[in-house]
Amino acid sequence: MSDGSPGSRIRPIGADPATLRVGNASGFYGDRFDALREMLTGGPLDVLTGDYLAELTMLILGRDRLKDPARGYAKTFLRQLEDGLGLAAERGVRIVTNAGGLNPAGLADAVRELADKVGVPVRVAHVAGDDLLARGEWGEGVLTANAYLGGGGIAACLRAGADVVVTGRVTDAALVSGAAQAHFGWRPQDLDQLAGAVVAGHVLECGTQATGGNYSFFGAHDLLRPGFPLAEISADGSAVITKHPGTGGAVTTGTVTAQLLYETAGARYAGPDVTARLDTVRIAQDGPDRVRIDGVRGEAPPPTLKTGLTRLGGWRNEVTFVLTGLDVPAKAELVRAQMDAAFDAAGRRPAEVRWTLARTDRADAEVQEEASALLRLVVRDADQDAVGRVVSGAAIELALASYPGFHVTAPPGKGTPYGVFEAVAVDAAEVPHTAVLPDGTRTGLQPASESRQLERLADPPLPEPLDAAAALPTRRAPLGLVAGARSGDKGGSANVGVWARTEAVWRWLAHELTVERFRQLLPETAELPVDRHVLPNLRALNFVVDGLLGEGVAAQARFDPQAKAVGEWLRARHMDIPEVLL
Repeated sequence: MSDGSPGSRIRPIGADPATLRVGNASGFYGDRFDALREMLTGGPLDVLTGDYLAELTMLILGRDRLKDPARGYAKTFLRQLEDGLGLAAERGVRIVTNAGGLNPAGLADAVRELADKVGVPVRVAHVAGDDLLARGEWGEGVLTANAYLGGGGIAACLRAGADVVVTGRVTDAALVSGAAQAHFGWRPQDLDQLAGAVVAGHVLECGTQATGGNYSFFGAHDLLRPGFPLAEISADGSAVITKHPGTGGAVTTGTVTAQLLYETAGARYAGPDVTARLDTVRIAQDGPDRVRIDGVRGEAPPPTLKTGLTRLGGWRNEVTFVLTGLDVPAKAELVRAQMDAAFDAAGRRPAEVRWTLARTDRADAEVQEEASALLRLVVRDADQDAVGRVVSGAAIELALASYPGFHVTAPPGKGTPYGVFEAVAVDAAEVPHTAVLPDGTRTGLQPASESRQLERLADPPLPEPLDAAAALPTRRAPLGLVAGARSGDKGGSANVGVWARTEAVWRWLAHELTVERFRQLLPETAELPVDRHVLPNLRALNFVVDGLLGEGVAAQARFDPQAKAVGEWLRARHMDIPEVLL
């Protein structure tokens, strides 16, 4: 049995020591239920990973744990395993998942019970130490406090012969990089290899987003049921991203670029084991549904671990008024004044009152819904009563006493709790990263012996402008005709990655889409800090907008609380684009 020390290697995880085939069967808690079976039966694999955790998921699991301390893990995974455990054992596939959430030991025990029930003997291990709630230094109301661990604990469990490894909060990419670390016997100082596996893990972590899901140019591919991705990882850290034969979707340089940009910031992509340099990533089509990733350089990781805190932020309520036909601004003004008067009469105004008017209406519409605009009222307060009957009662009482055509999209309720996410840094040496091996032995994992403070890289030189010699005729058109985008959330910040489909478009985009132009195109960002990162190898720009999402997805601060569609909004905006690009 392995002692879990870095570099030790008892046996390769897969049949081929030179290549490790790692698949993904879940990108979030609630992903396609049949994916685990599909991946196990669709083609050869050595390791199958499942990512179930997100910032919002941790809050959900925290509330589950409040009701029952034995809970706190993703129950869906167990139901998937009822069907898949025998298949995995039969095919020699190891399973690595972060479905343990806030209770990896509890899920590991449940997997053992399930294995006995279905008659499939498996060795189960888990990774502990990420849960820091008991430290009690986080202030009042914190439900969860979890450090993002690296892949070392996963590697130790696999080296010790585990068939199923359950973790709590590790980085999403660690599910893949930990397996690769175990298979190839990489040491902590093998930074380039580790960085390559982290990049491959980042591409896989969101499931079918790597195979055409949520892809800007979706019309070019069969997306009825896209297959889940897998990576063929080599000993030098390079990888080929692909999928099982005959599955839907597509793996192209475009789909992989989109996922590479998802929920990232600058050129330095920091993790607990290594900081991967995204500006060194090279991607190339390697055949149908095969994209090669290589050239990734790694640097020592930061000395601290990101730690996610979730807490209940208060209570919220929401009413959406439908304004149809003529005089939409006047109708909106009337209902706002009436609601304000009702709050004043009750002597209880919610602490936060936010109105937004979406002009979804158009003139002379042949369909009633197309003649209607939506006026959205969102209120928040620390006191549930302040957002309950005070709001819902006032809104309903206007039904026969307000603007013509008054109705709402749904009856207002009592108000619901909302959450807040906060990321803090904790010294890596203070986090007890522990691998609990199949025989119960507990092996402590030490943080990286070398670390490097995370600093922003200076932007590289821009390419030569497309119209360097002479001004080119332009046409007003949507940016999305020539560029793709992918956006997402990190706490209260949003990132918007934009990439060019051709070198000529890149030469124009890199100069034209400045921070100033970005703010002009997306006025919601005009008063917020915006940082632009240039990634020439990917022909991409990555914009990070701080504060766009308020206190994070659980706070539901805006219409699109996870910034999933900000990139598509940007692509829909019109710019003066050189005609030669169109």
